[in-house]
Order: sequence, then C-alpha cells, then structure tokens
Amino acid sequence: MPSVFIWPDVVSTFDPPWQPTLAYPARGIGGLWAEPADRAPDVLVRLLGRGRAAVLAALDEPATTSALAHRLGLAPSSVSAHLTLLRDAGLLTARRYGHQVLYERTPLGIALVSSDA
Repeated sequence: MPSVFIWPDVVSTFDPPWQPTLAYPARGIGGLWAEPADRAPDVLVRLLGRGRAAVLAALDEPATTSALAHRLGLAPSSVSAHLTLLRDAGLLTARRYGHQVLYERTPLGIALVSSDA
C-alpha cells in the first residue's frame, strides 16, 4: 500500500485481525510540497507549440488523457492528439493500468522540460 506518511521506510504489519500489509513510500512524494510550474518554459513553447509544451510540462507524474484535459482546460481530443505526437517523438511513454492509459515523460522529455535554456 503506498503511503506518504512512512517515507523513506517500508513498514509491514501482520497483526490479527487485519490482513498482512506492506506499506511503502508513495511515488512522487519528493515533489509533494513543491510549487507547480505556472506554465511551460518559453523555449519549450517555441519548440513544440503552446499546447504540446503545456501537455509535456503538466506530466510531473503519470496521468491519463482526461486528467490532463481537465487540468489544462483543453478538449480531451486535443490532449489525445498532443500525447500521440509526443509519444511518437519519444518524449512520453504510455502504459495501460486497468482500463486507463497512463502517460509519463521519458528521460528525454524530462530533460526538455527541466532545461534552463
């Protein structure tokens, strides 16, 4: 079970009557208290265009098309088109998680977003 309260440890419990449980640090806890970026860097906007740059910058953690569309105030179809292009360019990966497809940045995508150029 992921938890933000146990970092950096892993905790287990086997006390009856509860089920055995293994708790581990939740993904993304390092950025939990970080201020989100207001917008994509200008260089990235000039390189990719405003929409694709916003989608790439918004992927601080894996997200679905609908979650990104809601967060960015864009139509899901537009976000889907941007995600497809960014994935085809090697800036994102997509993986299925149940009925959802989660997108996250590749190392190249991370480098583009975090560059100070």
